[in-house]
Amino acid sequence: MKKFNKLHIFSLLLCTAGTLTSFSSIAFQQPGKITAGSDMTFFPYEYMENNQPAGFDIELLAGLAKTLGREAVNIDTRFPNLIPGLQGGRFDITNSSMYITAERLKVIDMVPYLKSGESILALKGRDYQPKIPEDFCGHKIGSMGATSWLAQLQKLSVEYCVKKGLKPIALSEYPTDPQTTQAMLSGAVEAQITDAAVARGVIDKLGDRVVISSETLIYPVLNGFGVKKGNAEVKTALEEGLKKFSATPEYLTLLKKYNFQPPTEEDIKTLMPKVE
Repeated sequence: MKKFNKLHIFSLLLCTAGTLTSFSSIAFQQPGKITAGSDMTFFPYEYMENNQPAGFDIELLAGLAKTLGREAVNIDTRFPNLIPGLQGGRFDITNSSMYITAERLKVIDMVPYLKSGESILALKGRDYQPKIPEDFCGHKIGSMGATSWLAQLQKLSVEYCVKKGLKPIALSEYPTDPQTTQAMLSGAVEAQITDAAVARGVIDKLGDRVVISSETLIYPVLNGFGVKKGNAEVKTALEEGLKKFSATPEYLTLLKKYNFQPPTEEDIKTLMPKVE
């Protein structure tokens, strides 16, 4: 057996420490920055304005990063590609009004920062004005792809519509939310389901052509940052940054600007999915 003297052992320890340090340092893609993947087509959360990222999520991350002494870097990525991009190391986090679901928590870690839900958009003046998802039976409904409510609607179609002897829901998926709205305007679908805040944004822009036909928040849920599974350094940094930023006047101003409400402890307790 090969013998090791004390100097050799000390050298090995130094190398091991250096290796551990290097592994820790790559938890973030770039020193001093937080790189985020966002689908910049989801007004008012994240969108492009004058060729620059804008919206609630963008401003929230900028403020959070600042409290950590970091700079937020945003990479525009279509929603279905966000989780694969995160898992593949393209960015540190997802910051794209992503709903926290049990299915997502199985593949990524998530940090809640907002309470949300869905609304239904319909064409103004048309007879079809769905109030709740159960009204979708037998109708053509549009949605952005890869959203959490698609699975809920597919289940509703089978377990409610079909069992009631009604026609199933005809769901059409589109790459972005604006494309879904355009499909409704062109008559390709009869109604659109989308995030409640996004629906309000559509009304601000197209209120003479569309209405929010639903009267209550549909499928209440938490929005969260996505973090690669097991990346404790980034997850802890987000939690600490969010805690620090939420105690600032800038945070309160941001919430007021977008008319958003942070989740209460009870919301998190009630709405945070349990992963089996």
